[in-house]
Amino acid sequence: MTRTATRLSLAILLVAGGLQACRKKPAAAPEPSTAVPVSDGGAAQRRADSLAALAAKRQADSLAAARSAANANEEGAQAALRRVLAQVVYFDYDKDNLRDDARAVLDAKASVLAANGGITIIVTGHTDEQGTSEYNLALGQRRAAQVKRYLESKGIAENRMTTQSMGDSQPAAQGSDEASYQLNRRAAFETRNASGTLMRPRP
Repeated sequence: MTRTATRLSLAILLVAGGLQACRKKPAAAPEPSTAVPVSDGGAAQRRADSLAALAAKRQADSLAAARSAANANEEGAQAALRRVLAQVVYFDYDKDNLRDDARAVLDAKASVLAANGGITIIVTGHTDEQGTSEYNLALGQRRAAQVKRYLESKGIAENRMTTQSMGDSQPAAQGSDEASYQLNRRAAFETRNASGTLMRPRP
């Protein structure tokens, strides 16, 4: 009986010990962190500053490119206006009447002159070498006068234009062929008071 009681006591102890082992202790709540944040030595601020500087440089570059393009466009426009003022008109053999191509050139020239009232021009008539010097001087003068009359009809004041003739004394092309003669039968233009920025004609 005593042996049986001892065994029973041992069994009860084992069961009780097993139950105790099965119980889990609740996990302890983590303690608040008291660690001090590690400094990045200002790297984030330097990155931000670098990005801001890069953005400012890109904007400055864009503005500079836009200004450069605008200046190039304006320089091109100024060169085009000066070409119009200098463009020569041509005549047929022994004629002083204006051809259609000459009228188109003079129309463009009149527009530029109208937009720039301070400019004056000298119109010089030229001829090819055919004919006498006296005849060619007179023909050159008639050609210059015809140009002046046409520009007057387009609203350019008479006192802004002077005419003269060089006859055949200043050929544009040397030669005694028709191609050379055609280049020499012309009225040429010299502008005065055209320095500075020219105004564009109104559309």
